[in-house]
Amino acid sequence: MKNLLLPALFFWFAHASGQPQNFWHVLAEVHFVNETDKNGYSVERPVFSKYLKSFQGKKVRLKGYMIPLEETGGKGKFMLSALPFNICYFCGAAGPETVVETEIQQSIKFTTKQIVMEGVLFLNDRDPDHHIYILKSASLIP
Repeated sequence: MKNLLLPALFFWFAHASGQPQNFWHVLAEVHFVNETDKNGYSVERPVFSKYLKSFQGKKVRLKGYMIPLEETGGKGKFMLSALPFNICYFCGAAGPETVVETEIQQSIKFTTKQIVMEGVLFLNDRDPDHHIYILKSASLIP
């Protein structure tokens, strides 16, 4: 009985204590289905796990790398990536679950070092003009 109780308590504590230490593992709990949009085009729609959905609208912390978006007209805007710039999603080396769009009010100086961001998680499965993960009201954690 003790052999079953200890793992069960560990699992309960890990989930009851809030966000896992490496939240990128939770963001990886997504798969994609092909659908046809209203214009007849084939699109991939993300389907989030039940556990991932439990973080919708909640404050989360992510440690990652800045991917600047200034070349697309987004002055001071960036994506937060689980991977460094040279192997990020936009370079074709990873999937869309490895980057998070940030909505931040403060200006942050670009760095190649990891940073920690905190904000409210929004899961986007319908708006193709935005990424599947958006960190709203985000701020840099020193």
